[in-house]
This record gives sequence, C-alpha cells and structure tokens, in this order.
Amino acid sequence: MGKIITFGEVMLRLAPPDFLRFRQCNYLESTFGGGEVNVAVSCANYGLDVSFVTRLPENDISEWCVRTLRQANVDTRDIVFGGDRVGIYFLETGAVSRGSKVIYDRANSAISQIQPGMIDWDRVFEGASWFHWTGITPAISQGAADVCLEAVKTANAKGITVSCDLNYRKNLWKYGKTAGEVMPDLVAGTDIILGNEEDAEKVFGIHPEGIDVTSGHVEGAAYESVGKQLMAKFPRAKKVIITLRGSISASHNSWSGVLWDGQQLYQAPTYQITHIVDRVGGGDSFMGGLIYGLNTYTDDAQKALNFAVAASCLKHTIKGDFNQVTVDEVEKLMGGDASGRVAR
Repeated sequence: MGKIITFGEVMLRLAPPDFLRFRQCNYLESTFGGGEVNVAVSCANYGLDVSFVTRLPENDISEWCVRTLRQANVDTRDIVFGGDRVGIYFLETGAVSRGSKVIYDRANSAISQIQPGMIDWDRVFEGASWFHWTGITPAISQGAADVCLEAVKTANAKGITVSCDLNYRKNLWKYGKTAGEVMPDLVAGTDIILGNEEDAEKVFGIHPEGIDVTSGHVEGAAYESVGKQLMAKFPRAKKVIITLRGSISASHNSWSGVLWDGQQLYQAPTYQITHIVDRVGGGDSFMGGLIYGLNTYTDDAQKALNFAVAASCLKHTIKGDFNQVTVDEVEKLMGGDASGRVAR
C-alpha cells in the first residue's frame, strides 16, 4: 500500500497529573495531541508509512512538536509554516462519577488562518493511497474547511481512498457556519465514514431508535439503520463504522463497534474497560486501527473491525493522546488474552 496522509491541527496538551483538578495542581504535564495527528501516530506504530500535514508557526514550540512526531516515526516534511501560535487544550481527567473536562485555547492558531493554495496537495499525495480527515478541522475556521475540501477533491481526482471521523465538537463551530452546512460537501467525497453513537445525529439528524448511551449498554444492531441512511445520503461511501461507548462512569466504559458495508452488519466483541487511565484519543486510536486493519486484512472486514476495537480498548490504558501499542499487543487481545500478565 502507499503512504497514509492525515490533515488537521496538532495542539499542545496541558493537564494536571494524577486526576487532580485544575484548582489543585501546581504544574501541568505537557504533550501533544489532536484528532488527525493521533491517527498518524497509531498508523506509524503499526509500521505504516504515514505523513501528517498541518500548519505551524516558526518557533521553538513547533520545533518541539515536530521532533516529538519524528520520534514517533511520523513524516513531518509536508508541514507548512506560518502564523503566530500553536493551539492549546487543557485537560482535567475525571474519575468515577466526575467526568473529564476540556478547555480549548486555540483561537487564531496557525492552522485556523490557513487558506487554499498554501498546501501543494498534488505533491503531498505523491505515492499516497489513503487520506484521512476529521470533522474537527472544518470546525476550526472557514479557511481550514476550504483547505480540507481542497484536499478531499484532490484525493478523489487521484483515486485515493478518503476516510473521515465525523467528530462533532459543538464548542468549535464559532465562525458563522454550522456542521450541517459545511460537512455534507466534505463527506460526499469520503469512502470510509466513522462516527460515534451520537455524531451522525448531531451532524446530519440521522439516529437509531431507543438508544440511551448513559445506560452503560449500547445495542450495536440498532446502528444498521444509521449505516443505511448515511450511505443513502452519501453514495460514495463504501463502509460506515460506528464506535459504541457505554458510559457506566468516567472510570468504567463498555467499548465496541459495528461496521456496515452496504450488505452486512459486522459487530465486534464488547470490552468492559473497568479502569480507564485516559480516554482522550480513544476514537482516534480506533481509526488508526481501522486503517491498519482494512489495509492488512483486506478480505476480512470482521477482523479489521476487531483490530480497531481491540487497539482502542488498549489505548484507554495509556496516558496521553497517542496510542502506544504494537500490532502484537493488539492481536494478543483480539485472541482473547485480556489477562494483563507480565511479559517476561
């Protein structure tokens, strides 16, 4: 297969340690993260050739970020430079009945000021076979939405597979457009559509009946109708995948997923994640696992889905946005070994 390309914003992540609240901490732990860069790191972990595209200012924070991505084996040569600042998000990690809290500080970030023509997509897509974007990017600004559409159209023209994670974030849509106005043109050029149990409803008004995600159990079969409705609305789509998270508490979730290919609904095993270390990036780790699975188990949609769910299950045990697991670790869990025994 060719190179995987992802496009979006990478942010500096600042978080209190050890489940402390903002008001309790004297320092913040720092790392980097963001929907599309998290997917890139996951793909790189599995040995795929992956390049992350973004816009960063020319300063030491950006250099730190680029070095971090290179250490993760992500190609950074397609990053363009300009603008004034790196976006930041603050994370307070919840526990038990106290949910996590995210505060964004990403206004006027370098990528929010991006404009069409700043990225040479013809050059970026040389040797590429897959392009991934998320609904976070077009929510940042009109310029970011326009550049994302520019990328999708170029990928379509070159016969490159396009995937998206709908990733609805209501707090980001602030520049005068709604997701319902912007997303249809982008999703229309997308082959693989991923969403969680609420994204399709919040973006397109498409929803299953009788689902309560706060009950701790989400019925996968109910989402066949969501897959059918999305494919009817976006005929280019070949697969629709829904992640299924049942929230018993901030520390205990059930986790699974379904895949609809237009003919058959595939359902993955359900994992009970009873001690969540960090759920941020869980959906991104699913997408990274799905990209690997669909490109590796090319004739086995069930195995590709199972890989994605197992990979993202493991991500919940890892601090930070990035999933730091190997193919062997994922396949071990897929095989039924969830013992967590020490490897000697």
